[in-house]
Amino acid sequence: MLIKEQLQTLHFSSAEQVTVDFLLHYPEKIADLTIQALAKQTFNQPSTIVRLAKKMNFNGWKDLKKAYLEEWAYLSRHFTKTDANLPFNKTDSIMTITKKMASLEQSAISDIYSLLEHQNLAAIKKMLLESNTIRIFSQNANLLISKDFALKMNRIGKQVLHSDIKGEERYEAYTLTPKDCAIFISYTGENKSLLAVNTILKKNNVPTIAITSIGDNTLSRACTCFLPITTREKLYSKIGIFTSNISIIYLLDVLYAIVFSANYDNNLRQLREKGRVVDKRIINTDIMKEN
Repeated sequence: MLIKEQLQTLHFSSAEQVTVDFLLHYPEKIADLTIQALAKQTFNQPSTIVRLAKKMNFNGWKDLKKAYLEEWAYLSRHFTKTDANLPFNKTDSIMTITKKMASLEQSAISDIYSLLEHQNLAAIKKMLLESNTIRIFSQNANLLISKDFALKMNRIGKQVLHSDIKGEERYEAYTLTPKDCAIFISYTGENKSLLAVNTILKKNNVPTIAITSIGDNTLSRACTCFLPITTREKLYSKIGIFTSNISIIYLLDVLYAIVFSANYDNNLRQLREKGRVVDKRIINTDIMKEN
């Protein structure tokens, strides 16, 4: 759940509600406010603001302010002209639909790129490189998307396995050790089956990566590292899962690329050598021909 949604839906005391109303109506004003300044602005005590932050699972005002400002900035940029749920309408021409879909997918990638951080990606790169086995836990369409990632990784010698037999995920989780790692893909971050698997992995000290929505969700808090999915789609009031799908594809491509780059020359050489032996397709287009 987004911080904004928590502020709108959780129960607060009358004193806390004054601060909540200020945060909802004037998010652009809080960047430079200390807890004392916010308390004065809302006629409250600093202790009231601390209680409010803790009620929302933050350590204090600084943590709440940082997270809320990041979320507000995210929601304020990109997609302002494109509805991720209904990107085109019934009267649009074929080429208008085509243009809108291109704009939507380009915006989704730009959106995700703006949320990525070097330090976090460096930690994930180290985790993937040091892992003996990488196992992906997901469901439905997300599982299908991740199979291309597994194929590419396996071709450069990194073993990536899927847990795609329903009911077997927990058994497969027990096969992983601290020398392995797991990737979870879940838009909501609240899938009970995946959370149960994560509990097993956490108990066995297996490092984990959560690819899930921004905002406060159980999976992003529970995993070792977190990568954000573009969070613009409703659960079912939409034409299709366009932006979340393109986000997952982009993030998995980034993970493959940063692993590939760690041993670039050797990986490229192996791919070319294997390709010469395995790929015997006949082509008539010069741009596709190999030297």
